[in-house]
Amino acid sequence: MESQQQEMMGSFITGTPVPTQDEKTMAMLAHIGTVVANLFMGFGFLVPLFLMMTKGKDSSYIRAHAVESLNFQITCLIAGLVGGATACLGVGLVLLAVVFIAAVVFGIIGGLKANEGQLYKYPVALRLVK
Repeated sequence: MESQQQEMMGSFITGTPVPTQDEKTMAMLAHIGTVVANLFMGFGFLVPLFLMMTKGKDSSYIRAHAVESLNFQITCLIAGLVGGATACLGVGLVLLAVVFIAAVVFGIIGGLKANEGQLYKYPVALRLVK
């Protein structure tokens, strides 16, 4: 399993299969930053998108985490729009609460895994960005 993760991530900045602390921190920000951005701005997808476009060019480790986080944030955005559209039915309010809680919990878990040097796959995410 671990060798599959390393094959998926390719080479890092240092050329070694172990990410540097800077790479781990940036990858953690791709996940944790979405939680903070969602709480203050509501645009959590901007954090992993920015990291993917800037740091993702230099490090496949950061890119892998940013892409995974971006895909999850797009999924949350779609679910949030559906929840907002159906809020008048009552079902949407439940969906909005579930999406919010999932975004916070899975974002924190993803950040912790990234800081440990592991690749984290969200359990529910549309894989739109490759």
